[in-house]
Order: sequence, then structure tokens, then C-alpha cells
Amino acid sequence: MKRIPFFAALAFVASLLAAPAQTNILAPLLARDIIGPNLALAEVQAYTENRVPLMPALTSAAAWEKEAARLRREVLDDIVFRGEAKQWRSAPTKVEWLDTIPGGPGYAIRKVRYEALPGLWIPALLYLPEKLTGKVPVHLAVNGHDTALGKAATYKQIRCINLAKRGVISLNPEWLGMGQLRAPGFAHYAMNQLDLCGTSGIAPFYLALSRALDLLLALPEADQQRVAVSGLSGGGWQTIFISSLDPRVTLANPVAGYSSFRTRARNFADLGDSEQTPSDLATVADYTHLTAMLAPRGALLTYNAKDQCCFATGHALQPLLDAAQPVFKLFKADAKLRWHNNHVPGTHNFEQENREVFYRMLGDTFFPGDAKFDAKEIPAETEVKKAEELNVPLPADNLDFNQLAIRLAKDLPRGGSLTPLSPAALPRWQQSQRALLGGVVHAKHYTVSAEHAGTTTTNNLTVTSWRLRMGDAWTVPAVELTRGVPLETVLLVGDAGRKALVADVDKLLGEGKRVVAVDPFYFGESRIAQKDFLFALLVAVVGDRPLGLQASQVTATARWLATERKLGPVKLVSVGPRASVFATVAAALEEKSIGGLELRQPLGSLREVIEQNAGVERQPELFCFGLLEQFDVLQLRTLVAPRPVEVGN
Repeated sequence: MKRIPFFAALAFVASLLAAPAQTNILAPLLARDIIGPNLALAEVQAYTENRVPLMPALTSAAAWEKEAARLRREVLDDIVFRGEAKQWRSAPTKVEWLDTIPGGPGYAIRKVRYEALPGLWIPALLYLPEKLTGKVPVHLAVNGHDTALGKAATYKQIRCINLAKRGVISLNPEWLGMGQLRAPGFAHYAMNQLDLCGTSGIAPFYLALSRALDLLLALPEADQQRVAVSGLSGGGWQTIFISSLDPRVTLANPVAGYSSFRTRARNFADLGDSEQTPSDLATVADYTHLTAMLAPRGALLTYNAKDQCCFATGHALQPLLDAAQPVFKLFKADAKLRWHNNHVPGTHNFEQENREVFYRMLGDTFFPGDAKFDAKEIPAETEVKKAEELNVPLPADNLDFNQLAIRLAKDLPRGGSLTPLSPAALPRWQQSQRALLGGVVHAKHYTVSAEHAGTTTTNNLTVTSWRLRMGDAWTVPAVELTRGVPLETVLLVGDAGRKALVADVDKLLGEGKRVVAVDPFYFGESRIAQKDFLFALLVAVVGDRPLGLQASQVTATARWLATERKLGPVKLVSVGPRASVFATVAAALEEKSIGGLELRQPLGSLREVIEQNAGVERQPELFCFGLLEQFDVLQLRTLVAPRPVEVGN
């Protein structure tokens, strides 16, 4: 700490006694724009877009087959099946066949439930054609965000009915969080609770799909070479995800369900839910790669010209075709890749026109040369059933994301409760744990380039605004405030941003401190103006962590103050539960420039996120993949020792 001469200190105290209350002066000074309303959004767009992988150079079909196999292996092993999901992948699961109900002319509906993973049951309906002869095609019908109806959505029933009348067996499963599985614990933003525990939240989604294929292909009538998947919106996402990663699928028709991550960075309507944007997926593959991985199997990409939801044809389709067409050409399978731009009604739909295009593709692929196959839709509105008729009984204790996370968190962090460490053992433990923590949060070591953005002096109060450029990626706004000659420097952060820290700043100034209030990534002036938490998910999908960015920006600011400004180690003060986590991580990682930590209104434990069944949309940085697996608040604070850690309200 920088020492202040005795007489200078006396002069400082005298100035405080003479100074009027300045809270009303502080508020507009702290709220004044430094980086403006658009820079945070522009920077996160550029950051994420530039980190999405491009398609590799193509040389031959054999080379692409090898590359596609690698991509499948890495997506499944390194993204989908992390943590406990490795055990779920190979765990024995059950299928239970229930009653059969009348369908309509030419088919029946059999109810079935199956486990995606032990204890998590999926209700489903099997549309079974009458008078089957030999092996027949099978079809997995997946649905999107039909929250109330789920598998009973009219457009989905009609599709299954039409295929059954054409001799195709269709399985209509419920999607997690929809219809019968609609529950707070199945909310899609709750899947990130599993991520926090170090187990992939995307795994239950994938397993629900792959086990559905297992069920279909175990049917004695199933033709293993004629396997189709189709779905709208979230069902379109499910279609591309399972079809690209599971070669058993031989025909895929995703409808208005996805676009490239690069496309999403610029088209906000496409920014998808947690399952569409799983942590680290884009470190391996973009959706352009997944589309190309369908080759040389049948693929029909359907988009809608006037889509009011997302993935409109005009921006979503062409980048996918640019990636996939050259690959299909390598296989001399150009005709197997088709696309359709829907104009009737042209909105977000899987209505008759889109269905008939699918029937035609299915006929050409699975019934080539069959003159009897007609793609015109068979009227089936009178055969559509009410949701209650299609309900499938489920166990009362059926697991959901939140229950799975509670089970996973029970024995976390893996180090358990800390036992007192000897003075000799503590530094060694801290050294190894700091390295582990840096890896978990994907910490960066930014060099700060500081741009002066104005200085104001009023009533012995000097306020200096800074734009702190972090490497070539981020600009962090900072406000530096002093009265007289400061005794110490405090770096201040808060959940509501610096403009809400007026009382805290006034108190610290009154204690003779220099205060530097900053808004790191996602907070205050650095909050993203549009689709904020969805961009936080996008940061994670390209391989970074919002929590790590926040902590790294704080540590870089501390080094700038302590080393470049020669102000000595700073004290880091946080206000609010969210800020307490990234501040503690920053203090744990930065030993030299952060001399102490004060936490006001802190989070007591990361378990609170799970206990409250919180979703990633509320506190995206707290769902850092694997954080609770290795550290809780107590372990993080222990990494700060022997520097003082104060906890208060």
C-alpha cells in the first residue's frame, strides 16, 4: 500500500470535514456514458462470430468421410457426453409398451414410454400401419416449442397419420419441457444446472433422440436402411442434431430449426435456447459442418420466406447450402440434397405445403419408382385427437433437469469440505487449484490499453472516465473518483452496474479511498443491449465463459492500477451475489495486484442456483461449465488467503 505523509493525511481529513454531502453529485457522474449503448453488442458479435470454425478445404469424399467421423466422435465424446453423461450413455434403460388405441382407417396408435436415461421417462406414440409386409420405413417425428400440446400438436399428428397411411411406422415422442413433460424442472434454461455440475445439459436431449431411434429400429418390421427424422423449429434443431451425429438416420427434414452460429451473431431472432447453443459445441463444429455431415444421405432443408419467429429463408439457408452442396457433390449425391422455400403460408410452420414437400422427398428416397406413391396430403383433420386421449402414463417420480442437478450436486465439489491446511501446505494447494480454476473459467491474461475519456472536478471531487481496452476484444468502462489525497485504491463492481453504486462510492470516498468503479462484461454499461443472455450462451458455445471474461477483465484492471499506475495492490469490493462470484474468482487468480477482497451481499453457495431452480437466462455467468464440480464459494475464498476476505451486507 502506498504510504501517505502525516500532514497530507491531516489535510485530507480537513477537506472531508469541509466538504458537503455529494451523493447527489455522484449519481449523474457514475451514470454518464463512457462506451455508449452499442459497443458492448458490437464487440460480443465480433468476438463470437470470429471464433466460429469454417468448413475445411475439401479434397475427396473419402477425406470428408474421415473428417465427418472425427467431428461426430469429438462432438459426442467432448461435448455431449461429459461428466456423469458418460455413464448415462451406456446405462441400461427400459422401454414399456402400454395400451393401443384406435387411430383411423389403416393404422392404430400404440402408447409407449422409454427412458432417455435411468429415471427420466419419455412418453411417445407409435403410429402403426395395418397389414405390414416385410421391412418398412420408420420415421421419428420430433416437435418444437409447442408448450401446451407437445406431441399432440395438430400438424404433427397429421404428418404421422399421413405416413402411417403410406406404410411408414412413425414414432411421435414428447420433447423435454413440452406437453406432458411441461414442468419448471424441464425448462430448457434449467439444463445449464447440469453444466454447472460438470455434466453436459445437452446429454438428456441427445439421449431422448437416440433412444427413440433404438426403440424404432428394434421393431421387427423396421427397415434399417430407411430411417427418417423430421420436425419444426426446436424439432428442426433436433432433426439436424441427431441426423448429423447418428448415421443410422438416412433421411433428414429439418424445418426452420437452425442456422450457422455466424448467422446467429448477426440475426438476433436465430439466437437459440440452451440446447441449441451447448457449451463448447463451436470449438468442434458449426451447424454448417453438421449439415454437410448429412452427405451422402437424403437431406431436405425447409425454410419459410416470411418466418416471424426465426431462421427465415433469406438469411439462414444459403450459408448451409454453401457448406453442404460441395460435399454432396463429392459423393456424386447432388440429388439427395434438396431445399424448399415455403411461401404458403410462409410463416413459421410445418403445414400442408411443407408436409407435401417432405412426403415427396420421402417417396423419392424410400419408394423410388413406386407409381402408387402419391405426395398429395391425405385429409386427416377428423382423425386428430385431443391431447388427453394421447396422454401416456408416467411415473410420479420422473426425473427432470433440476432433480438431476440436485443429485449431481450432492457430492460436489469433488474436493469436499476443506480441512484446515498447514501454513506450509496452503501455498502448494493454492497453486494447483488456481491453475485448475483458470482452466475451468477459461481465464485470459489481458493487457490494458487505457484511453482517457474526460475529467471533472467539483467540490474537491475529481472524476476521471476511462475506456479500458482489453487486448483486441473488449472495452471496459471505468470511472475513477478521488477526494483529496487518497489513502488506498478500491476497485468496485456490482450486480446493477456502477450507476447503482452511489452509496457505496460515497462511503468509500468518505473513508479516504480512491474508487475505480468498472462495468465488466454483461454488467452495467457493458450489458448487451439485445438478447443479452443468449449472447452469453454464444460466448460459451465458442469456448469461453462469461464468468471467466468478467474475472479476467477485473484482474486486468487491477494489474493496470497496481503496476502501470503504480498505485500498489488494490482492494476489490463487490456488491451483490453475482458480482461476488466473479470478484472472488478474480481475487483467487490475481495474487499480486489484488491485496484484499470485500464481498457485500454475496452468494452463499453455488448450490443456491440449483436449489432455487434458476435458469441461465437470469444469471448466465453462474452456470460456468464444471465450476461447482471443482469449487464452491468456500473453496474460492480459500484461494484468496492469506489476503483478507471480508463478508458483509
